[in-house]
Amino acid sequence: QVQLVESGGGLVQPGGSLRLSCTASGSGSIFSIGTMAWYRQAPGKERDLVATVTGGGDTSYADSVKGRFTISRDNAKKTMYLQMNSLKPEDTAVYYCKAYITKYSDYTSKAYWGQGTQVTVSS
Repeated sequence: QVQLVESGGGLVQPGGSLRLSCTASGSGSIFSIGTMAWYRQAPGKERDLVATVTGGGDTSYADSVKGRFTISRDNAKKTMYLQMNSLKPEDTAVYYCKAYITKYSDYTSKAYWGQGTQVTVSS
């Protein structure tokens, strides 16, 4: 069973930093991991794309986080990270990771989601 497990959320003051992690478990069944991404959803709002990283390491960011957030991945650890600096109250949201994973069982790429981790930016 493949799962994405997130960690690293919490409460931070404006201007502070947090690093989120997202690890794919069930490694014995994972053939490959393609594009990975972070999304976030604030109360009463839709889930928005924050940043993506391809299997080759190419990255892209939402305009609202450019220059403040950095997405990266460690393929050996099957883990993706989101380093968040200069956090603002408007960054408060539940952050979700998403990954396209191909399993040995069917060699078909499918999208998987993590359970979400809360990030609260407040003084």
